[in-house]
Amino acid sequence: MVHKKETPFIEEDSLYPESDGQPVGENTIQFRLIMMLQGGLDALFKDIPDVFVAGDLFWYPVQLSSEEIENQEEPSRQAPDVMVVFGVEKKDRPSYMQWEENNIAPQVVFEIVSPSNSKEAMTKKFEFYQTHGVEEYYAYNPKGNRLEGWLRRGEVLEKITPMEGWKSPRLGVSFTTVSGELRLLTANGERLGTYLDVVKDRDLQRLETERQRLETERERLDKELERQRANDAELECDRQQQRANDAEEVIEHLRERLQQLGIDPDELRS
Repeated sequence: MVHKKETPFIEEDSLYPESDGQPVGENTIQFRLIMMLQGGLDALFKDIPDVFVAGDLFWYPVQLSSEEIENQEEPSRQAPDVMVVFGVEKKDRPSYMQWEENNIAPQVVFEIVSPSNSKEAMTKKFEFYQTHGVEEYYAYNPKGNRLEGWLRRGEVLEKITPMEGWKSPRLGVSFTTVSGELRLLTANGERLGTYLDVVKDRDLQRLETERQRLETERERLDKELERQRANDAELECDRQQQRANDAEEVIEHLRERLQQLGIDPDELRS
């Protein structure tokens, strides 16, 4: 009896792992910049359902068999610090498997250069992004405040010069480093911020709303006080008039009494 050799079942998660165990950022500067880009761009496109923004997420461009994966010298994948994909659903993903996303490659990719990133490693990243269809690639090195960018022309990524003030065709944001660090500006000049910046802006907006509410309330109370004062003045005037009327009645009553006694009140005045 011949036993057919069966290929052992392999979990897809083992073929396409979700993590390499490396931290998102090697230092606070790199981490903060990644969070600024990911959070800011996510907020920028929050109302557009088919724009997906991710940070440090494995991107697998091609589906391979288990044998092909085993024969690879190194995995065919990258985990961009930040990537933006237009034309796919905005939802959580364990990794970005391109063949499950209508074969749509991330159009915009960011890398924040860390101390451990060698020139060879950055070259491999560039070649990967160029090969697999990235339209815009931006690399920023906090050390030296150096920003570089590339834009796809046909099959290659061409260097963008100059980068200062450059406006991304896909994102619609402009780049600047004149403040000593990378900043992205929206069309109306607002800076994309970190989560803390968003919270701060939200708190400031809440305080401004409360200030306006209190100002409106103060104006209302001032008008009420003015109206009350006018009413009080009118009441006081009425009271004085009433006292005058009362006094006039008393005087008239006294005149009548004097007349009854045979005394002319007018003669008393002389």
